Amino acid sequence: MQQPANTAVLLLRLSLAATFLSAVASRLHFWGSQSSGWKAFLQYTAEVNSFAPAGIIPFLAVAATILETLFALSFIIGFKLRWSGLGAGILTLLFALAMTYSMGIKSPLDYSVFVFSASAFLLSQTKPDKWSLDGFAGKPRVQK
Repeated sequence: MQQPANTAVLLLRLSLAATFLSAVASRLHFWGSQSSGWKAFLQYTAEVNSFAPAGIIPFLAVAATILETLFALSFIIGFKLRWSGLGAGILTLLFALAMTYSMGIKSPLDYSVFVFSASAFLLSQTKPDKWSLDGFAGKPRVQK
């Protein structure tokens, strides 16, 4: 498989990070009046995970928020992209499957959740480049 251009990988990383951070910002009221808020996010988490016991919903909401934040930060700085891409791909695939089960196939398709998941999996397969901490750390040092 041919490696995508460095610029495309950087744009993919930043767009995935921005999407994760926007969702987190909304549930934490950083978007002001356009925010959904934590209470609404808990209700949405319960709706998406309609099969889960009510007692586990707060854990799922907190875990998703922490993981989304960590994956976004990893994508921005380009740290451990293979693992964070894989983790983000799994997280969003599970989200898409839960949405499909609870709401039908239209919701995850309308919100491009499968596309997001596939993009994260693609990112996990890219090689470190000059725009990533992984690429910078992996460069051989010139001996003098």
